[in-house]
Formats: sequence, structure tokens, C-alpha cells
Amino acid sequence: MKAIIEIAKRGNALRETLELARRVDAGERLPEADYRLAYESARTLFSDLTPARLELLDTLRRTGPCSVYALAKTAGRNYSNVHSDVAALEALGLIARDDQGAVSVPFDAIEIRLGLSAAAA
Repeated sequence: MKAIIEIAKRGNALRETLELARRVDAGERLPEADYRLAYESARTLFSDLTPARLELLDTLRRTGPCSVYALAKTAGRNYSNVHSDVAALEALGLIARDDQGAVSVPFDAIEIRLGLSAAAA
């Protein structure tokens, strides 16, 4: 499974994200990605996906499903900060939680696309 995070045209980010979510919910298989997330600017993208959160995704992908406490230990970070980051990433759909509370990254790859014209906007 693959997630794509990209910059959309101004005013279209929410609309595009909702339309893609509707298509996925309807069972439509998107050819390029299993999950898409659109932002209106690089600034908003990187305020949600900070370097610490991106590193946390990488650590979690490498270690596999675990508790938030175990993830904090593995990452060598403060539990409360990891807990906050996990909650934010879960709200974005980039982290999943199972019935026992273990968190995991449900994607083999997360690709961030940042076109130069979009980055300047």
C-alpha cells in the first residue's frame, strides 16, 4: 500500500481529499495510491508533517505494530511528545490503531510530492 501527500491548487485541497476519500470508500481502486492527502501549501504540509513526525513514521514502519510507550522508547523520545505526534498522524490517516491499542503504519511507502510551482504558492 502507498500513500501520496501532495500540494493541491489553492481552494482544492479539501475538495480533492474528500473526493478521493469518497472514491476509496465506494470501493474504487485508485491506480497510483491507496491513500491521498492534499494540502494547499508546503507551509501547511510541513506544519503537520514535521521532521520529528516523519522520523516517527519511519521508526514505526521499521519496528512494526507496538504501543505508543514502546514506540517512544524505540525512538528515544519523550512519551507525551510521541503520544501527541501519534494522535496527529492518526488523525491524518497515516497511523492506524488496532483493537489492542497498538499503532502501526499501514503503508509500505509514503510519498510526498512537492512541485516547485506549488511550493512557491
